[in-house]
Amino acid sequence: MSEARAKLEALGTAFRPALVAFFVRRVRSTAEAEDMTQEIFMRLADADLDKIERPEAYLFTMASNLVRDRARRDRVQESVKEDYAHQPGLGIEYLDPHRIAEGQGMLRVLEVGLAELPERTRHIFILYRVENIALKTIAAEFGITVSAVEKHVRRAMRYLVERLGREA
Repeated sequence: MSEARAKLEALGTAFRPALVAFFVRRVRSTAEAEDMTQEIFMRLADADLDKIERPEAYLFTMASNLVRDRARRDRVQESVKEDYAHQPGLGIEYLDPHRIAEGQGMLRVLEVGLAELPERTRHIFILYRVENIALKTIAAEFGITVSAVEKHVRRAMRYLVERLGREA
């Protein structure tokens, strides 16, 4: 067993119960407290244990930061959920025939708009936006710069958005 692993196991033996208790008091879930304790030791496994002068202080600082990070993440998730709940159209049936017909109409407009684009621009746009081919790869294939590829994509997007706006 390596020296670093032995130190990590010694820290685990000495501080694991205290860390679990610390987390339980703050998150009120034994399962989450165990997960958070495990995360602390996973992070600790990547640290240089020889440079840690006061392991207990280091561990509990990490634990406090983890609790703070989780609380911040939970607040953001709640905010996103609340924002989503107040979105207009929430509860609308996604298989609504009117929405399907509207979507099909938009697809027809896009199809016609694509056909109206210059062949090279259309081809570049489809490679980039539909086939997800990298700009560099497209540039090499056409023997042009990445900047030129970006211009073709912007030109196509601008035209298609205007086309959709006229038809809407």
